Amino acid sequence: MGAMSLTDLFQRIITALDRSGISYMLTGSFASAVYGKSRSTNDIDFVISATPDQMKTLHRYLPPEDYYSDLESALVALNSHSMFNVLDMKTGMKIDFIVRKPDPYSRQALERRTAVSIHGVRTFVSTAEDVVLSKLGWAKMGESVRQIQDVAGILQVQSASLDHEYLNHWLGELGLESQWQAALQMSGI
Repeated sequence: MGAMSLTDLFQRIITALDRSGISYMLTGSFASAVYGKSRSTNDIDFVISATPDQMKTLHRYLPPEDYYSDLESALVALNSHSMFNVLDMKTGMKIDFIVRKPDPYSRQALERRTAVSIHGVRTFVSTAEDVVLSKLGWAKMGESVRQIQDVAGILQVQSASLDHEYLNHWLGELGLESQWQAALQMSGI
């Protein structure tokens, strides 16, 4: 997919989130590319915090001629703090919306988000530390070695600027030490 269509997609999704009043942050592979090394991916991941009314408003901003979106699935995901996805018909890209969990770490990660420009579009993104922690969490749940590779790429680029005190606290709290050690080893740092 060309950069122009990706820029257009980012702009459309972020506009829909903003107009719906939903707090969000980009995470996943696009966020790790902000801090580390990019790799191809077929989905865009956002963590969101929303009310049922905000979800209904978001659904209205995702018209069926442009998106495949199921409001019922979105509301179920909202209630269960899980995820739902939307398919962009123009690009074929999948947008995963991950509902923020109610635990202290997830709340703090969303509060720490930072504003950046991606493809010329202003958006909120997870901090480098929270991308690391998120990817290590996916690795712990059995996701592929790509998660560890993404973290190693972030470490190679950002190691000196990371908040290691914050990382060490949450690595312990979330039980991610072995995944962290694997990423450190892979990074060569």
